[in-house]
Amino acid sequence: MKAYSLKPIACGWMVIRFQFCRTIGLWAICYLLLASAASAAIVSQPVDYSENGQALQGVLYYDDAVKTKQPGVIVVHEWKGLGDYAKKRAEMVAKLGDVTFAADMYGQGVFAETHEKAAALSSIYFKDRLRMRARAQAAYDAFLKTGKVDETKVAAMGYYFGGTTVLEMARSGMPLKGVASFHGVLVTPTPAEKGKIQASILVMTGADDKMVLAQDIQNFQTEMNTADAKFVVRSFNGAMHGFTVWDANMPEKGIQYNKSADKQSWKMLEKFLAEIFKVKS
Repeated sequence: MKAYSLKPIACGWMVIRFQFCRTIGLWAICYLLLASAASAAIVSQPVDYSENGQALQGVLYYDDAVKTKQPGVIVVHEWKGLGDYAKKRAEMVAKLGDVTFAADMYGQGVFAETHEKAAALSSIYFKDRLRMRARAQAAYDAFLKTGKVDETKVAAMGYYFGGTTVLEMARSGMPLKGVASFHGVLVTPTPAEKGKIQASILVMTGADDKMVLAQDIQNFQTEMNTADAKFVVRSFNGAMHGFTVWDANMPEKGIQYNKSADKQSWKMLEKFLAEIFKVKS
């Protein structure tokens, strides 16, 4: 999806250059127009919000050259918290042409430096899905309050813990166009109610992910069918848990980056966003 590519502008520059730029003044105008377009960039800004007394801080990403409301994507971090990885993914999605919001699920400045601490933090929400949903709802509300987002075109995506979170967002009935889960846990103590899910769902998992068993996938499909949800589950051969995380390298623990699965899943995400937002890819 390349809604704000500079290519159409560049083509316009060529047309002006050869057909209309016959005077120095017009050449100067053409140059300024092209320079202005080229200076457009993805910018980021912190967004402070709160939920149940907990101070939170997400990060908003958008093209500063676009002044109208755009489709928006909430990006939910993996189990360590809101760090460089989730922020980079949010920036990548923003470059596709959407406004993005890297959500904060744990609290401002809270980030687990070790897997042990990450497990402790994430388990609070894995065990209490209503709390997970409430924290995600706060991110959704904060995102809409930025004034950058078309409220009728909002999606959510996440990685592992975040992948589980966005599925809970869908199950809760949030007015989302779609959710995309990357190697997220599929089991839930609060299954979706029939007719409640509004979002299209894309689940991408690793065939060798020991945290997402074949039975989990089967149960998830049954849950979604019972709920009359629109969903797709894609399993990548040879991919372990965390297959999109660039520095994941613990195959002995079943966690390993997989370049092929990462690229394929990203392409699926691009197509998914283009489809739910009705934008030509």
